[in-house]
Amino acid sequence: MSRLTPFARILIVMAIVAAIFFGVKHFFPGVIGGGDTATTTEDTTTAPADDATTTTGTETTTPTDNSGGTPTTTSSFSYTAPEPVNGKKLGVVELGATGFNSFIINVDAQKNWKLEKADYGSSLLYESMTDDAEVTAGLKNYISNMLAFGVGGKDIHFVISSGAQKVEETKKIIAALKKMKYFVNTVTPEQEGQLALKSVLPASYNDKAFVVDIGSGNTKISWIQGNSVIGKEAYGAKYFQKNITDDAAYQNAAAMAKGVPSGQRGTCFIIGGVPFELAKQGRNGKERYTVLKAPGDYKAEGDKQKAGLNIYKAIAEATGCKEFVFDWDANFTIGFLLTL
Repeated sequence: MSRLTPFARILIVMAIVAAIFFGVKHFFPGVIGGGDTATTTEDTTTAPADDATTTTGTETTTPTDNSGGTPTTTSSFSYTAPEPVNGKKLGVVELGATGFNSFIINVDAQKNWKLEKADYGSSLLYESMTDDAEVTAGLKNYISNMLAFGVGGKDIHFVISSGAQKVEETKKIIAALKKMKYFVNTVTPEQEGQLALKSVLPASYNDKAFVVDIGSGNTKISWIQGNSVIGKEAYGAKYFQKNITDDAAYQNAAAMAKGVPSGQRGTCFIIGGVPFELAKQGRNGKERYTVLKAPGDYKAEGDKQKAGLNIYKAIAEATGCKEFVFDWDANFTIGFLLTL
């Protein structure tokens, strides 16, 4: 290097520096130029919105919102009822304590059934009755709607609930139906509970579940014991109209529920007016089965719902049951059709 001129030495150093620069840029692109040519991996995971619902397995969890509320967890119920094969349409009208409910089902020889049409809470017939002629006209209209849906005249049945039998107006309706040559079926509270069980309890749950029907006039609690169906009656969701206290109604329902065998307290299939109102608050689409939240997670709206929640709480605490499954299709009068 001593024989080189100063200018030659500068050219050699510049060449070495240039070689180093381009070598580093080629093999280590993130070092020079602030990483502009580095490969970027995009995170496509989207966080749920504050009010979104995140689903994992069979459990649906609603995240806590920004208003300070607490998370609510509701389990799903995945049982699927068997479909009827070569079935026949049958219709039934329930005369309840507060009005009419009607159901049309398709049922086969194996008693597999599917609800085809349901009308709930048609109480106008009760409310607008002034004479026998209006009662008869109202009933004929009710029957004609069923005939139009494809139910045969001999396949329409009328059932008077145990609660409705205590209502004075029911006598007019029974008299009108008899004049129209329709037979009126009456049931006791015990029979009502047994029929509710027949419509709602899947065979695979016979030895591990029980059934509750919270009506306006009374509450029915039933379960299978050996070859028999046991039915118990407790106060209904309108007990407050009879000057019955919340505590008395709670103790009454709890006492009846304690009869449920310990091995059959894992699941309760529940139906009735108040459970229907509660299930509406958490139904997922058109699912047939909705698992209710714990009684304390609901805020009562009106005296009837408050009373119904009190009964629900009594049964839940007396049995320790954590899974109350509301069946959107079942009704004790459908259980009646299944006995024909």
